[in-house]
Amino acid sequence: MSYLLKGFKCHSPVMCKVAGSLFKAHTLKNMLGINEQQFKISRASSQLSSEKANSYNYIIVGAGSAGCVLANRLTEDPQSTVLLLEAGPKDTLLGSKRLMWKIHMPAALTYNLCDEKYNWYYHTTPQRHMDNRVMYWPRGRVWGGSSSLNAMVYIRGHAEDYNRWSREGAAGWDYEHCLPYFKKAQTHELGPDQYRGGSGPLHVSRGKTNHPLHRAFLEAAQQAGYPFTDDMNGYQQEGFGWMDMTIHRGKSWSTASAYLHPAISRPNFSVAEKTLVTKILFQGTKCIGVEYVKNGQRKKVFANKEVILSGGAINSPQLLMLSGIGNADDLKKLGIPVVCHLPGVGQNLQDHLEVYVQQKCTKPITLYSAQKPLNMVRIGLEWLWKFTGEGATAHLESGGFIRSEPGVPHPDIQFHFLPSQVIDHGRVASTMEAYQVHVGPMRSTSVGWLKLKSSDPNDHPIIEPNYLSTERDIWEFRQCVKLTREIFAQKAFEKFRGPEIQPGNHVQSDKQIDAFIRQKADSAYHPSCTCKMGQPSDSTAVVDPQTKVIGVENLRVVDASIMPSVVTGNLNAPTIMIAEKAADIIKGLPSLQEKNVPVYKPKTLETQR
Repeated sequence: MSYLLKGFKCHSPVMCKVAGSLFKAHTLKNMLGINEQQFKISRASSQLSSEKANSYNYIIVGAGSAGCVLANRLTEDPQSTVLLLEAGPKDTLLGSKRLMWKIHMPAALTYNLCDEKYNWYYHTTPQRHMDNRVMYWPRGRVWGGSSSLNAMVYIRGHAEDYNRWSREGAAGWDYEHCLPYFKKAQTHELGPDQYRGGSGPLHVSRGKTNHPLHRAFLEAAQQAGYPFTDDMNGYQQEGFGWMDMTIHRGKSWSTASAYLHPAISRPNFSVAEKTLVTKILFQGTKCIGVEYVKNGQRKKVFANKEVILSGGAINSPQLLMLSGIGNADDLKKLGIPVVCHLPGVGQNLQDHLEVYVQQKCTKPITLYSAQKPLNMVRIGLEWLWKFTGEGATAHLESGGFIRSEPGVPHPDIQFHFLPSQVIDHGRVASTMEAYQVHVGPMRSTSVGWLKLKSSDPNDHPIIEPNYLSTERDIWEFRQCVKLTREIFAQKAFEKFRGPEIQPGNHVQSDKQIDAFIRQKADSAYHPSCTCKMGQPSDSTAVVDPQTKVIGVENLRVVDASIMPSVVTGNLNAPTIMIAEKAADIIKGLPSLQEKNVPVYKPKTLETQR
């Protein structure tokens, strides 16, 4: 400010002092005024930037099979900011997969099925048609979700499942609109063809063990009169063959490996672990963000475009209901303010139930010896060193699909063969040399529901699958046991076949088989359909065919809960497909489509095989 003093001459020392004081005061006032203004501006801009920092275009709830796909695809656009929130931990330790071997070693899969650290550890209500048994439902609570815990079986379902979805109100979700998204997701080690993808993030491979019991199973199935299929995800699902698996270079290939980790360094992508979303935030019926708890702190974060729920078939409907979307009467009873009366939320629960038929093996070639402590150490060390050996497979390498009776248009029974014995979800160690098949009906007519136990987000919901509540389901399970026994009785198994362990030779009559099923059947871990996709005119639908929650704005559900009905097979591949397709819908892109792709039909429906 020295230039202001030039030309000012002071004739009186007093005047000079006064003038100097007045000048200083005036200058100080000006400076303070400027500082105050600057302070106001900087405070406003920091408020704006903190709100901006606390706001994203998209918030995705759940880093599971669908959430990881969406996060990757939506952040491909550098202008889109995405926050992904996961209740569980990361799937790596200090950035290493080896240190998290329980998740990444394929053969270690049963560890996580029994570990609450990576698992929601749900249980059903006592099942009144199954001797009042409480059923155990493991679900993934970790980056990758259930794709980090599952048995790595890659099965897409049958083309007719998706055509049925379209008829059930999910317009645009028929096979010709879904197949391209299965292919987009996939890189199959056998290379691309009309059915397989060759450049997607999800690596799919075939088993490498060539185990004599797998070969015997496939041979026995053909001896029983069933066809061999070289790709049950391709032209012909019906028959028996080698299964596709989400295993890549000896490691389990979850959606976290395939989609999340490759996207994590993008500047427009933020991801959090150990963050429990407790509520969706609304202004009227417009979704504006979510409330979550992390490290005991309750916080809010905002989405200026959309919130997308990808918590799975239990967590997504639970969060909707906790947030005031569901059956209004049920919500009012729990004191939850109703945002939208949507009675379909939590209804239409479907799952696959399965049973293990087990046979003693007369030769020491099963996985029994591999489960002895010294051998486990050897197998573990080989896997840690070079990702090879018996630790590098989940051993569910062969399987098949058949029709339960004449007149059934496409398969409704699935088989997974394992050269080992599993007891109580793998929570009890195998006791002998044995092999088994997991077998169960694919389109059961029993339908259940889930409801909130309380308004506390930490309380697990009440899960009622209503298993075996119809005569048709009981009959189909009987068929499963009879048809499996017929395959196990073929010549191919002669040199391996010991006594039947389960059900056991004493179980022969229909009544005895039914009792065995009630006592021993268990979930195949395929809960689905609890936020059913359909037309807005359908009072039981929760999302429309664009995956938007009906009756509110800026909210979607994208996961296995939006299936209108359960598919013929395992759910991981279809869930990934749903997320791939939904990502294009969210981006406003036209759906991919492949017309007139041939699908096998039996020559006649007059015979069962």
